[in-house]
Amino acid sequence: MTFPDDYINNIICGDSLTIMRQMPDNCIDLAVTSPPYNLKNSTGNGMKANTTSGKWAGNALQNGYSHYNDNIPNDEYADWQHNCLKEMYRLIKNDGAIFYNHKWRVQDGLIQNRNDIIRDLPVRQIIIWKRKGGINFNPGYFLPTYEVIYMIPKPDFKLVPKANAYGDVWEFTQEMNNEHPAPFPVALIDRIISSTNAKTILDPFLGSGTTAIVALGLKRNYIGIDLSPDYCEMSERRIERNKKQSELLKFKTATLFQET
Repeated sequence: MTFPDDYINNIICGDSLTIMRQMPDNCIDLAVTSPPYNLKNSTGNGMKANTTSGKWAGNALQNGYSHYNDNIPNDEYADWQHNCLKEMYRLIKNDGAIFYNHKWRVQDGLIQNRNDIIRDLPVRQIIIWKRKGGINFNPGYFLPTYEVIYMIPKPDFKLVPKANAYGDVWEFTQEMNNEHPAPFPVALIDRIISSTNAKTILDPFLGSGTTAIVALGLKRNYIGIDLSPDYCEMSERRIERNKKQSELLKFKTATLFQET
């Protein structure tokens, strides 16, 4: 594969770290991603396949991700994610940034706030985003509703005018009509990308393709990577559906103007 022809506005099926290491320095404007959370490596209750009770009851993640077991020793997981972030940082330009979504949790009574992953990277801000709604049948826990986004910029990164007015706590409705077990809300990715001048956006854990769909909708370029052939196909289908819907909307709009 050659960069950029085989990367821009394409989904690359393979190991994200391996593929990023093949890309040149300073070649993207923005990285937006949410990796697998290693949830199967959990001391909490209920994160087992086909669990019928507990805080994960009925959640699609009980059955895990396609082509990834999400259950490796935490030290190995943290090293892997740190290496991924270092590659993303190498790839972004001097006015670019990484928006890295993860989840804080408690393991064996200790807080995992992902300092073991972020380490020496220059975090500028932590954004909290909250899912609207939800249901919780476990009396031992308050309903978990939030995740965090680490903004990790290069020195010259700035938001577009007025984007800083959003504040650092966001609320979005969770994606419901999505086959992926852990989809991003479209509105969340739209908030991030539209708050920047980024022209080329990388998502090395593309999942169901939301980053790509939003990038195209905002007339930006994307590079998507995912290990799972199932999710790569899912992303391709969603992208094609959205393109057809956009073309249909343009046609209807043009017809309406002609009639008036």
